[in-house]
Amino acid sequence: MYSISKIADTVEGVLHANYDKDYIIKDLIYDSRKIQGAENALFFALTTAKNDGHKYIGSLYERNIRNFIVSRSFSTMGLYPEANFIVVENTLHALQQLAKYHRKQFAIPVIGITGSNGKTAVKEWLYQLLCPDNKIVYSPNSFNSQIGVPISVWKMSSDDQLGIFEAGISKPEEMNILQEMIDPVIGIFTNIGSAHDEAFMDIRQKTGEKLNLFRNVETLIFSADHGIIMEGLMRTELPKKIRLFVWSTRKDDVDLKITDIEKQSGKTCIRAMYKNKEIAVTIPFADDAAIENIIHCWATLLLLDYSNEIIAERIAKLTPIAMRLEMKQGINHCMIINDTYNSDTNSLKIALDLMNNQPQYKKRTVILSDILQSRSSEHLLYKEIATLLEHKNIHRMIGIGEAISRQAKSFGIEKKFYKTTNDFFAGFDIDEFENELILIKGARKFNFERISNYLSLKNHETVLEVNLPAMIANLNYYRSLLRPETKVMAMVKAFSYGIGDIDIANALQYHGVTYLAVAYADEGIALRNKNISLPIMVMNPDELNLELILKYKLQPEIYNFRILHLLIQAMEQNLQINSINIHLKIDTGMHRLGFDKNDIPEMLRLLKEYPKIEVESIFSHFAAADNPAQDAFTRRQAEIFSDCYQQITDSLGYAPVKHIANSATVSRFPEYQFDMVRMGIGLYGVNPFAGVHKIANVATLKTIISQIKHIPVGDTVGYNRQWKADKDAVIATIPIGYADGFPRSGGNGKAKVLLNGKLADVIGNVCMDMCMIDITGIPAQEGDTVIVFGADLPITKLAQSTAMIEYDLLTGISQRVKRVFIQD
Repeated sequence: MYSISKIADTVEGVLHANYDKDYIIKDLIYDSRKIQGAENALFFALTTAKNDGHKYIGSLYERNIRNFIVSRSFSTMGLYPEANFIVVENTLHALQQLAKYHRKQFAIPVIGITGSNGKTAVKEWLYQLLCPDNKIVYSPNSFNSQIGVPISVWKMSSDDQLGIFEAGISKPEEMNILQEMIDPVIGIFTNIGSAHDEAFMDIRQKTGEKLNLFRNVETLIFSADHGIIMEGLMRTELPKKIRLFVWSTRKDDVDLKITDIEKQSGKTCIRAMYKNKEIAVTIPFADDAAIENIIHCWATLLLLDYSNEIIAERIAKLTPIAMRLEMKQGINHCMIINDTYNSDTNSLKIALDLMNNQPQYKKRTVILSDILQSRSSEHLLYKEIATLLEHKNIHRMIGIGEAISRQAKSFGIEKKFYKTTNDFFAGFDIDEFENELILIKGARKFNFERISNYLSLKNHETVLEVNLPAMIANLNYYRSLLRPETKVMAMVKAFSYGIGDIDIANALQYHGVTYLAVAYADEGIALRNKNISLPIMVMNPDELNLELILKYKLQPEIYNFRILHLLIQAMEQNLQINSINIHLKIDTGMHRLGFDKNDIPEMLRLLKEYPKIEVESIFSHFAAADNPAQDAFTRRQAEIFSDCYQQITDSLGYAPVKHIANSATVSRFPEYQFDMVRMGIGLYGVNPFAGVHKIANVATLKTIISQIKHIPVGDTVGYNRQWKADKDAVIATIPIGYADGFPRSGGNGKAKVLLNGKLADVIGNVCMDMCMIDITGIPAQEGDTVIVFGADLPITKLAQSTAMIEYDLLTGISQRVKRVFIQD
């Protein structure tokens, strides 16, 4: 692409060239955890409210990164004698300047997309529709931010014939920056809604800000059904400068008038008038969001002079958007990453990044089909993919397809090739898969969902879907309430509150929490065995596992003299152990575990006598921080704790980490953050206090309808005939019962589930493996999804209706219920 000296001139920086001022840069890096390869890479040390990229320069240098853009505050360049540094005022601004310059080197048409919802879906579907005719560069995933857009634009090359980029903003003035980098010729405004409202005076201001993306376009596509967009346009000069391509389901004086939308069995027929001619398409989806997004795509292809015959043919073949990668348990202790909807090099890189961030799996296999969405030569394409797999430490690849099989010699790792998916099933022994991470990635025509289903652990149809990005969003929300220096300890005890231990712990480690906490040593050992390296506090150590705690470098909570003496005894029997870090628990009023205040002198005497025992932290536990009626007691606990902490630190001569705050305390008592806070159920999507409004749902428990029955008035349902139909009724049986964790107290009309957007009563007694629901008046068929709890039916509702608490429900979900982990 460009030399490091050229980049320095472009971003108006000062180059300190210790390595090679003519070094050519091809890859831009802003996340030290996502490195495709050190060669030809440039790292931007971005500074945010919660992180500073400069602190990762040392580790990147050790990994052979030799080119960095840093801010003027970075003063330790001398530690890296073989590195090039470009010094700038603002590293993010430099990244955006470079992208703006790079964009100007290409005269290809670019489609720019913004809106409150649907940006990524429209972009991905436009790619599917247009890639047969064009070499397209486009935003990976939802890269639409101030960082994501320049990274996307950087991918433009001389081979590309069309660009498709999305742009998202969260506050005023941001779109002007994105517009200069994207510089679209065609604009699509999907819709306007409430997302990120808090940063704008009102929806009109937000609409106006989004319209800035289109100030230099030739044509803008939008729906007149969103009146606020038309209002916003009328307040600008855009209608006088550009062509407006407008569609609507209600207005007649538009370019594309939608005359009929007919939904039928998962498909939708859309009819319209265009240039005084009746046209129609049938799409393989029936939800309103997909319908709106696809009409935007339809309008775009009509604008580009595609015949409706070609458009209809391609739209009928659209596949679901894999905006999230699905991780699920596989056979023989494997984990499956399911990405079976598309196959291109950009999405492959994203999936490989996800694999690379799962250190708990030491062996990694990729099952890959022919890459159909590429205009590169076959040899160069698969050579690039082979290099990519090697850089990402993939141990084995299985290629399926004639093209990839022809290029077998390009791959230097362990490999097998099959011409078709059927050949794979006939020739591969699945018992070869064991204790490994498997990425299944293929073009739709290869039907790789068969492979995904074949390799998945065979559980019943009830699953717990875990949204890892939502959990991280909750983590970041709580972090936004903390001082920058405040540490975070994440509670992953009890299988991470029933959600899943290893994958949760790995995600939290990846996103920079300081400590993890488990209840028992065996939980901590399981994490260590899966390469979780964070400090792990064991809250309930006992005599039988103290030696294991020492062996696996876990950190026990010490809450009384018995455990302290047992630890001393274990240390004396393991003289090779030079030290152990402990966490002292003080009882300030919870009266569950902990040293009392009058125990402190004797405790300190023992600690001084055994200097190999180092106090990592001192902590206590609030009894009722989420209850405003108990605030005086909470404050008294904090006072007692601070007094005890001071007494201990004065004697120790050093200051261990001080913590008492849990999830509820973070928002209610910010003054008690101290050195660290402990995050528990709030991370996992349950509001610990009603005043917190920004907690995202993490866990969705879902099942399906196994059977539907029509029963006459007077018939009964279930064991002991506890529910009786007072009119003719339609009932459904769903495969979830008390052995799966659904509470027996939810039967006979107490609990409700969500079916096709409608609430349905749970009727009759809950059985061990199933229960029945009343679906009278709800359109449904066997196989339909039923939500037990999730974003649209909070777990709090189920807890209230069954006289339980959310903790009970989450931790009670059986291990036979498959956990499916969703990644961005």
